[in-house]
Amino acid sequence: MNTVVTSREEILNTCRQLVQQQDWSAVSIRSVAAACGVSVGSIYNYFPSKEDLMADTVESVWCELFHRPEDEAAFHDLQACVAWLYQRMEYGSKKYPGFFTLHALGLLGEESSQGRQRMEKTWEHMRSGLCLVLRRDPKVRADAFDDNFTPQQMADVLFSLLLSALVCGNYDPTAVLELVKRALY
Repeated sequence: MNTVVTSREEILNTCRQLVQQQDWSAVSIRSVAAACGVSVGSIYNYFPSKEDLMADTVESVWCELFHRPEDEAAFHDLQACVAWLYQRMEYGSKKYPGFFTLHALGLLGEESSQGRQRMEKTWEHMRSGLCLVLRRDPKVRADAFDDNFTPQQMADVLFSLLLSALVCGNYDPTAVLELVKRALY
């Protein structure tokens, strides 16, 4: 076996490929080392445990799927942002079959507190991004928000709808876009 050390990013890329081609059960220290062509110890140099490897893999999948779009307009127009998020969810469900459902169900257990913390951090980043878009969108009515209903609360509602769509596998944003239009414009 080749004992050449690989990079952390190459290891995570290999993990994503294993998940994509097989499923989450394919990711273990040994299988990743074999797929990378490195020793098990090389993987441990970057990831002290399987939990660390899995948590970082989960985070890397979320980051891959929801990285900033080339077109920054999606971050200045709420409807464009919601449409983009639904497109990315559909893309992710095809690239990583079962990822969203398995992940949502995994949160109910205690399998990986690190994985859950990383995912929650990613989700908070997404909610904050929605809130920022709400504040930037010039089409949002000036009186849409007040002390009883804030942009953060609307971002939380939108994010809850996104999570529901993920679990249900419904990637049609039409109803959510209609809600946004009626509530805010």
